[in-house]
Order: sequence, then structure tokens, then C-alpha cells
Amino acid sequence: MHSFVWFNLQMNCNYLLVKSLVDRLVALLSLALLSPLLLVVALLVRWHLGAPILFRQERPGFQGRPFRLIKFRTMTSARGVSGLLLPDSERLTSFGIWLRATSIDELPSLINILRGEMSFIGPRPLLMEYLPLYSPEQARRHDLKPGFSGWAQINGRNAISWEEKFRLDVWYVNNKNLMLDLYILVLTIWRVVRREGINAVGEATMAPFTGSGMSR
Repeated sequence: MHSFVWFNLQMNCNYLLVKSLVDRLVALLSLALLSPLLLVVALLVRWHLGAPILFRQERPGFQGRPFRLIKFRTMTSARGVSGLLLPDSERLTSFGIWLRATSIDELPSLINILRGEMSFIGPRPLLMEYLPLYSPEQARRHDLKPGFSGWAQINGRNAISWEEKFRLDVWYVNNKNLMLDLYILVLTIWRVVRREGINAVGEATMAPFTGSGMSR
């Protein structure tokens, strides 16, 4: 029994070590190869949306520890008469919609992967304010580094419920392996090309998570 547990722990450590090394190497190569595209997109964001070009927001990483997620900006800073930001649907421009549909807005997150804050494959990093709303089972999505894409992203992305999304995230945590990561990566490219599951019905992206019966 002890030998079996030790073997599983060793395999898990080897997987995480190999994954981290591959993540950082591929992120470095990707940034180098994509630098002309990143420059062009940065100029387009500046032209269409103004400054700042990059969107930075604190998100929960491994074990819920915060890090600064980096993406291309896709929304304006338009505010209502009260001084508060307008809803996402009113600030999201056609250019921003295109960036999200192609997932080009996510490319600066390669810097987060290079820093070791994210992985290419893993549960997506959501909002800090969601942390106290998770059930203990849902919170297990933070047992791994957050990912550029994940099991939930290739099985519905924003078109599925929060509960289903979290169930898929935890399934990945329980079943992670390098072959599964490769499968998710290939399916991610296919989903991006087909632009599937980008929005929830009636939402610019997805309605905020407010908790569920399991999380209270």
C-alpha cells in the first residue's frame, strides 16, 4: 500500500516537473515567434481602444495564491452618469469581440506561463471574489496551476453552467496526464478555429458566479 502511494506521488511529481519545463520552453519559443503578431495587435488595440494596451487583473493561481493575469484589452473604459463602468456588453467593441473569438487577447498570458504562474493546460483562472463561493470540491480546481486552456474549455467553454465547468475542472485535476494535456491542446486549437462556446446565451461572455447550493 505504501509503495503504491509512493509510486503515485512520484509519478505526479515527475508529471508536474516535466509539464513546468515544457510550459516555460514552449512559452519562450511562442513569444519569440509571435512577437511580430503581438506588436501588430498591440498597435491595433491602441488605435481602437486607446491606452492601456494590456489588461492586468489579480486572479487566483495555484492554491488560490494571487497573481497578475495579463491579456490584451478588449473593452473600452466607458462609464455611465454615476461614474461606474458600463456593463461588459456595452463596453465590448466589435474589435474586442474579434480578439476574444480568435483568443488572440489571451496571447500576453504567455508571459504568465513563462513566469511559472500559469500552465498551458489547467483550470482557467477566474476572479478572486469567487474563492469564498466554492464548495470544498469545487475549490480543488486550484490544486493545479491555472491554464491557458483546459478540460472545461474544450467541453463547452462559456456555453455551459458554472457547476458543469467546475465539475470538469475537478475531473481534470483527478485525471491529469501528459497525453490528456496534448489532447486538450489539439481540441483547443479546433475549438478556437470554429469559435465555439465563446459566449453564454444572452451574455457578452458569461454571467458572474454567485455561488450554488453546493458552495453554501
